[in-house]
Amino acid sequence: MTTATPPAGLPWPLAAEQNFLETAAGQVSVYRAGPDEISPTTAPPLLLVHSVNAAASSAEIAPLFDHYRQSRPVWAFDLPGYGHSDRAARLYTPRLMTDALNAVVQHICAITGREAVDVLGLSLGCEFVARAQLESGGHIRRVAMVSPTGFNARQPRRGPEGSTLLVPGVYRFVNRPWLAERLFRQLTRPGVVRYFLRRTFGRQEIDDFLWQYAVATARQPGAHHAPLCFLSAALFSGDIQTVYESLQCPVWVSMATRGDFTRYTQRSFVEDRPNWSFQAIEGGAMPYFEDLPAFAQRLDPFWR
Repeated sequence: MTTATPPAGLPWPLAAEQNFLETAAGQVSVYRAGPDEISPTTAPPLLLVHSVNAAASSAEIAPLFDHYRQSRPVWAFDLPGYGHSDRAARLYTPRLMTDALNAVVQHICAITGREAVDVLGLSLGCEFVARAQLESGGHIRRVAMVSPTGFNARQPRRGPEGSTLLVPGVYRFVNRPWLAERLFRQLTRPGVVRYFLRRTFGRQEIDDFLWQYAVATARQPGAHHAPLCFLSAALFSGDIQTVYESLQCPVWVSMATRGDFTRYTQRSFVEDRPNWSFQAIEGGAMPYFEDLPAFAQRLDPFWR
């Protein structure tokens, strides 16, 4: 663990203690906060995992981070290829993201002395969280999913273990040296970022800080590598429905009612299981930006 210094032009996404953690997936930026006094009865540490898109970062979970830091140790980190984490030129896959997540979980358990943590994932980040839970050896106690991918009826995802939805031709095309950064700059113009956030929120009003941070993080060196893998579907798990079915821990799911993340028509394969709970929460894919108290009121009983 090393002390973190932000690069010029990109502030920290969270007001918290910041450090870098060396992992098999590269260096990741880790954020930590919590109450001044922690006792054995304090709730387990909570790890928040952001989504994956063209301009993702831990800024996407900032309201939840600020909410939970009042009552329990709360952690977050920038996934490889995003925020202040390593943005090396490589193929970004669910395996890479899950390895980073597993490393952070192990680090939290070692630092806090707790045997297990709770984890909340956002959108595609939920797929990495689910896989990490299966591999954690009990170090992930409960899983909350906000607007998770993998429940859309358009394409069943029961491929071979560890497979992805990568389209090799698309990956080769978008990563051509003369095209990659130009294409990414077009996809992350301020107006385009605002357009996609409006689709995510399902309304014209969006969070201004989130938009500003998304634009800023997309201007960092190497910012195009992971998003172009996302665009090529390399970060989507081909076996995610099998992974979800394998979860034995308690799982809570928040389903959006507005925007582009409202399709959960394939949830029937797990929704009748006693460890799964689905709740439709009014709002877009990140409803805690719209009404944090109402969202926390629905989620908090699950942690208890």
